[in-house]
Amino acid sequence: MMTPPTPTPSSLRDLLARERVEEDDGAAAAAAPAHTTPCRASRSPRRARAPSRSRSCRHASPPPPPPRPLVSGKGKKKKEMDDSAAAEDDGAVGAVVAVLSAYAGRFLKDAEFRSALRDKCAACLAPAAVDGDDDAAAAAAGRAVLANLELGIESIERLADDGAAAPRDAKIRSLRNSIRLLSVVASLHSPLPSSTTTAAATTCGIPNSHLAACAQLYLAVVYRMERNDRVAARHMLQAFADAPGLARRDLLPDLWDRVFLPHLLHVKVWFAGEVELVAGWDDADGRCRRMKTLQRLYNDRMDSGTAQFAVYYKEWLKAGGVEPPVPSVPLPSVPGNLDVEGKHSASVRRSSINRNLYNAVFGTAFELEDVKDAKVDEETELVLDLDVVELNDNSVSLKTEKLAHSKMGLQEKNSRSRKEGAIPETAPTQRKSYSFRLFSCQGDISKNVINHPKMAKKEVVSVEKEMDNNELTMTLERAISVVSNSDSLRQCEDAVHEVARACSTLQGDPSLVNSLSCASFIQGLLEVTFTSKDDAVLESAILIMGKLVLGNEVIRQLVLNADPQLEVFLRLLRSNELFLKAAIVLYMMKPKAKQMLSLDWIPLVLHILECGDEVQSLSSVKCAPKVAAFYFLDQLLMGFDVDRNIENAKQMIALGGLDLLISRLDAGDARESRHCIALLTTCIQADGSCRHYLADNLQKEPIVQLLVGNQKKASAAALNLMSELVCLNRTTKIVEFLKELKNSGCLNTMHILLVYLQQAPIVQHPLAAVLLLQLDLLGDPLQYSVYREEAIDAMIAALEHSSQSRKVQEQCARALLILAGRFSASGEPIAEAWLLKRAGLDDSLSESFRRTEAFKDKSVRAEEEKAVEERLKKLALMLLNSGGEKFLMALSNCISDGTPSLSRSCLITVTWMSSSLSPLRGCNDFQPLACSILAPKLLDSLSYDRVLEERVLASLSLLNVVRHPECMEKVFPLKKETIHSKILQMCLGLQRSSSLLAADDIETQIISDQEQHIISM
Repeated sequence: MMTPPTPTPSSLRDLLARERVEEDDGAAAAAAPAHTTPCRASRSPRRARAPSRSRSCRHASPPPPPPRPLVSGKGKKKKEMDDSAAAEDDGAVGAVVAVLSAYAGRFLKDAEFRSALRDKCAACLAPAAVDGDDDAAAAAAGRAVLANLELGIESIERLADDGAAAPRDAKIRSLRNSIRLLSVVASLHSPLPSSTTTAAATTCGIPNSHLAACAQLYLAVVYRMERNDRVAARHMLQAFADAPGLARRDLLPDLWDRVFLPHLLHVKVWFAGEVELVAGWDDADGRCRRMKTLQRLYNDRMDSGTAQFAVYYKEWLKAGGVEPPVPSVPLPSVPGNLDVEGKHSASVRRSSINRNLYNAVFGTAFELEDVKDAKVDEETELVLDLDVVELNDNSVSLKTEKLAHSKMGLQEKNSRSRKEGAIPETAPTQRKSYSFRLFSCQGDISKNVINHPKMAKKEVVSVEKEMDNNELTMTLERAISVVSNSDSLRQCEDAVHEVARACSTLQGDPSLVNSLSCASFIQGLLEVTFTSKDDAVLESAILIMGKLVLGNEVIRQLVLNADPQLEVFLRLLRSNELFLKAAIVLYMMKPKAKQMLSLDWIPLVLHILECGDEVQSLSSVKCAPKVAAFYFLDQLLMGFDVDRNIENAKQMIALGGLDLLISRLDAGDARESRHCIALLTTCIQADGSCRHYLADNLQKEPIVQLLVGNQKKASAAALNLMSELVCLNRTTKIVEFLKELKNSGCLNTMHILLVYLQQAPIVQHPLAAVLLLQLDLLGDPLQYSVYREEAIDAMIAALEHSSQSRKVQEQCARALLILAGRFSASGEPIAEAWLLKRAGLDDSLSESFRRTEAFKDKSVRAEEEKAVEERLKKLALMLLNSGGEKFLMALSNCISDGTPSLSRSCLITVTWMSSSLSPLRGCNDFQPLACSILAPKLLDSLSYDRVLEERVLASLSLLNVVRHPECMEKVFPLKKETIHSKILQMCLGLQRSSSLLAADDIETQIISDQEQHIISM
């Protein structure tokens, strides 16, 4: 039995695969001791304390995802649950990989980002001076390590600057050397606990952990260059695990904010609260010492938490791995008497376990715990004063059970009571800032400003009817003042109810909006909305905001400025009861993508789209929440830069957004279908592999219906989606899709396309003509077809007028590549690579073409090649018979006068047509026309100043043309010096041994024809 061949040194993919296996083995060895040591059982997360209008409520870390239920009973049900959980994990893993690899991908596209990253690494890795002769050898070895790191970084930067222009072999060698150099540096800091290398070890005065982090960062870039996103993400996470402090503060602060900060917000809130408390100390020396202690504790806990979650995500990204236990990051323990003075901050101590960063929130209750069931954390020593307020018909009685309190707590309580007892009833004052105020966590001892006597519903209705406008206005002004100024959550909640009741009673009163439009009231309303846990209060707040923003652009901007990151609305969208109404109010304000930066937006918006069919009534507005969902998705997938748009689209695909859009497309109206089609096209452009799933599962009739009518945007979107879906990597799949498109329901797709072609602007003609031509190709090409004639005429007209519009040139180039019918698995055109391979030029093949060919079964490949050849021959005959000289003339003019992309596409078209209609295949009608029309432009393409690929394509076309006996004299006059001159020009133009095959064939053909001509004479 023969042994498999050893991989060649230039096989970068084999090298990457071996290093990935070695990395997985090393990580498994590092994790092995952890499984043998019993871990401390983590306590279930505590519920939040009773609601208070507090800053801590805003910044507290969100709770963890609910544990997956254990299913007992039949094994089949348990298996279904396990499969569902596995699918959920796969989606979350894909989203994590998308975020991390997209960040590494910025290195390849942004020169400023590369320069900034290089400067950051240089600043962190400045070597220290070495004292003494004993350290000379160590210093020399250290300088060698730094040189390795610098060489690896420079090599990667050169590759990123060169891009696709770098030769393939040189790129492979450079990447391989970079991996080896950086791997040596990364190995200086071992994650194994038993390793002799410690975190304090240094090289030339630089901590080895810093060197390893920089090396891991550039290793992530290397694997991103090779499109191995999962391994790139793991190297990026390892940088945070090796040097968490350096990575979060200096190297990758923005990525840390997105991935790790949500898990550690409770530590940040704790630190802010303690700093605020210590800042009020009179003792300057004690304050300075405490601040240093707090800063040290904060940095240590942030660094350890970052490292824990980096390892957590890295373990989760292992191939075939399941989600590991989520780490717990408790708050730091403050030494001395600082705990006594900072007990009020203990209310923010919550479990650090964040919900799955990319888990869908469908059906998950978030921050809706019942206040009556709230518990105090067992680790805190804070003892509260519980105020129980009982409201009678005409009086307010107060029962206070004093459990225990500190001297400071009593003073704060009394000062708050005096302050709340003197609430002004005048108009609210303007705030100086939009920061959230610190609410009191204790009950209101003074008399409530707004009294709610108990009475029957009928009596309430009668009282409201009898109340005149003056009394209602006075009550409204008092409620506005409370919301604007009071620090009592209970008072503010009652006031919000009063304002909502006034909005319902005084509908149409212009003075109402004027009274509510002050910035202090809007800020206070947002604070109450963020803090309160009463659904009735939140619903009233939503009603008020809807009333305010309706038709008032100034108030819309006030609300958006007061909540720039839409944190208040994110909390409302997590509510199981109110998220639909909250979505409508937010849609009325039309926020932009720059305000929707949270990672939770995609799952929340998909939840709205899934449940948003029923029309919601809000004030005088009636709207379906799904309309808001489409607006939000449009912002999230098209409103950022290219990288962030792609990242969000991949996250939506990972969370099952394609199926949701497919169902909406099938059941929706024309407007909804247009939104779905535009979003699906964006998803295809972000991840081309999903087009196969859409081609199989998408109903074609709703897409074709959008071509009918005068809706230009909808028709253009439908045509663009169809042109994307036809770019499949198998001819059989393309034919199957075209048949489904042609026979979609009761519609005559070809007739609809013909009418659209006659009415659409010229920029849409190329794609429409190509689709119509491919549908006509399903029939008999020998029979006359008006669809074929119109499609070819439209294509010729577009090529002739392409010089007038760059957009038309781009569409023509794309249409010609679609016509060739050669695509990779991700939908990239590979017709040029296929032709170059036939010419023996393998070095210029794209990576997508190599992947497509490498895994194709031989029998399947032979069957596919046969189908492609038959299809191209039929198509070439159709173009020649119906287009004739006009079509070839249009191609010829675009080869010389078009943009580089259009010129290349026309040259590719001429090459495959000449190959399909070669005399070797029994076709002799194409060559005479090509001699007079195309040959001069093809000879010009052999010039040495043209790129190699164009010269090879031109030589192949000429070879197929001169095989015809009549074409030899027209192309090459039978003079010896002329023949040698042309051959020399072609050989000098090609300049590559692998490409001289075509030139040699032409020379042999010319000399053979010359000899036959001389003999006949």
